[in-house]
Amino acid sequence: MQHEEIIAATRLWLEKAVIGLNLCPFAKSVYVKNQVRIVVSEARHLDGFLEDLDRELDHLAEVDPEVTDTTLLIHPTLFPDFLLFNDVLEIADEAITEHELEGVLQIASFHPDFQFEGTEPDDITNFTNRSPYPTLHLIREASIDRAVEAFPEAETIYERNMETLRTLGIAGWKALGLSVPESYQGGNDGKN
Repeated sequence: MQHEEIIAATRLWLEKAVIGLNLCPFAKSVYVKNQVRIVVSEARHLDGFLEDLDRELDHLAEVDPEVTDTTLLIHPTLFPDFLLFNDVLEIADEAITEHELEGVLQIASFHPDFQFEGTEPDDITNFTNRSPYPTLHLIREASIDRAVEAFPEAETIYERNMETLRTLGIAGWKALGLSVPESYQGGNDGKN
């Protein structure tokens, strides 16, 4: 798979779901200013991916936020299992500490088979965090703080996103041209 295809699928997801459905009200401003860095890792093993993560953490810590505000680090094939990828997130969080970037950067994760604790795999609300490929989102905490000031009821985003996905349903998700994981069985799509 070519980097261009991976980046194009990620951009489609950002434009149609993250921004288009307003799942993250903070994403549009940095995306339209071309301040989102999208990096595709070619690592053949976890250690190589963690080296890529180290490089991206250093890059984001050093670059002017007006140039790069946030980074998406993607690996299209290394982490097909969501639970394994979730374990990688714990290691990635440790990298924040090792780089002495606590309070400066944080990491969020997205995965094609993302599943919130306490939900069934095919619950439509899981799609709020489903991306085309396993992705680590490296976020500046200062950007989060500014966004929360501009969106004072940030704690309501999670609930609003769940309702948006329930209303949209799987048919609506597909109509946006977004992929559905092979594991999806078409169960609880929020539509009764």
